[in-house]
Amino acid sequence: MRRYWIPKDMLYGSDQVVISGDVLHHVRDVCRMHIGSKFEVIVEGGAAHLVEIISETKHDSTARILETRAIPELPKPHVHLALSIPRFPVFEAVIEKAVELGVTRIHPFFSDFSFIRTQTDVWDKKLTRFEKIVQGATQQSGRGDLMKIAAPVDFKKLLEEFNRTEGAKGLFAYEGDAHLSAKDGVGRIVSAKADGRLQEAWLFVGSEGGFSEKEVESFQSVGLTSVTLGSQVLRVETACVALVSILKYDLDLMR
Repeated sequence: MRRYWIPKDMLYGSDQVVISGDVLHHVRDVCRMHIGSKFEVIVEGGAAHLVEIISETKHDSTARILETRAIPELPKPHVHLALSIPRFPVFEAVIEKAVELGVTRIHPFFSDFSFIRTQTDVWDKKLTRFEKIVQGATQQSGRGDLMKIAAPVDFKKLLEEFNRTEGAKGLFAYEGDAHLSAKDGVGRIVSAKADGRLQEAWLFVGSEGGFSEKEVESFQSVGLTSVTLGSQVLRVETACVALVSILKYDLDLMR
């Protein structure tokens, strides 16, 4: 069954949805949903409504709510993915997969080898597209909330933010002299969960150039563990998917 993400202001009372704007274009023109069509709409806050279109005008479609179900919240600890900004097509691929895998927030940051190294209007122009990718992946996966994309910050500020977060543990992927496998590194995070101290699990992944030696030292200074993903060098998007999957499996978040 098809599902669509809608803003709360499209809900009318407890029994109707009035679809308009870009959502209407997608529902009516792209997916050919007309009177009698049934589908789900997802509203931020964890509710999914099964609806049936009952009337149409040029500017909107009205649907009757047939059933409502609650979408479970993302289980804790929440997963945060900090990513040194790669090329934009790569970043877009990571966004899509992060939504599907239940990442709570992506933290883009500028580093020595990031694709862009300071804030520019180029990033601002991309935000609308990034948000549409989040929404599309949310619809596809049936997730009950929109993954957040934090404003990009420099490497130093990102580490300060992580270091000030109570109950946060993390690791970073490093193709240099990493002494732990990803599974063993995640094991340290799992131990923190067992002790009841873990609120957030952070994964730090470099862009196409990885991390500089100075950045590795900075990571270690705030207690972050370097891990390897094996002898093969992975693309950025592959590394992100692999790390998040290992972390979620070992933390028993695949449910």
